[in-house]
Amino acid sequence: MVFITLLSLFSFSGIDTEGWELPHEDKLVHFVFYFFAVVLGVLCLTERSRERRNSKGLIVPVIVFSIIYGIVVEGLQWIMPFGREADFWDILANSLGAILGGLLIEKYGSLNTGGN
Repeated sequence: MVFITLLSLFSFSGIDTEGWELPHEDKLVHFVFYFFAVVLGVLCLTERSRERRNSKGLIVPVIVFSIIYGIVVEGLQWIMPFGREADFWDILANSLGAILGGLLIEKYGSLNTGGN
């Protein structure tokens, strides 16, 4: 989450990206960050829990935390002078990434427990 926070608040306006063109690449980055935040968060908490076979009870809280966290980071971009701007579409990309990450974990389960 520290990695996501730093990359979300740091301005990349001075970095040369000549030759690199991907439509809406920033939305894709937001999606991927929060997708992996949820997947890794659930897997990490499952490993640390006493009942390792039950990751399903952790999925919704991790998704909700990630979505709220994304909204807070966007709010920080809006109020702090980091050269970034808050964007509703970033919040949507964050949320969709978090939800899809949670759905993936729910469908396939923890990699260590064979899907339980």
